[in-house]
Amino acid sequence: MSEPVGPPGGERDNTAMSEPVGPPGPLTHLDPAGRARMVDVSGKAVTARSATATGRVLLSAEAVAALRSGTVPKGDALAVARIAAITGAKRTPDLIPLCHPIGLHAVSADLTVTDDGVTIDVTARTADRTGVEMEALTAVAVGALALIDMIKAVDPAATITGVMVTEKTGGKSGHWSRG
Repeated sequence: MSEPVGPPGGERDNTAMSEPVGPPGPLTHLDPAGRARMVDVSGKAVTARSATATGRVLLSAEAVAALRSGTVPKGDALAVARIAAITGAKRTPDLIPLCHPIGLHAVSADLTVTDDGVTIDVTARTADRTGVEMEALTAVAVGALALIDMIKAVDPAATITGVMVTEKTGGKSGHWSRG
């Protein structure tokens, strides 16, 4: 059963959020007629930018043991997930409709086996006019999906959770880190 999104009436308690919540500003991805559009970033400065995202794949003890012992029936699940994460970052504008194609200069994907699953940490870097948050998030999600594909014979209940940006640098907003 899923958790409720918020209290009845649709109001949410935002006091636990790390950033102030206020009325939305202009919606940058809508044109004056309200249609979706890709934002024009041609006037923005090219700056070095990075984003780090994380996520987890929760696994059974049997699946964790198979990863640790290298006995996953399909082969090296962690290597496949790492390569899938990097590939996912590179293919982000093909998957996210309004995401700008940018030149990625580096993508690192680290997978750590823990007692209850695998943590995936990805950092994407560029020198471009827009950030790489979506590339880092997509990389984590695709890496997690690839891991599930590799381990599903051992653990059909594997679950992806906690995919989020943890840090970003560069651009007009500078450095941001999840508190």
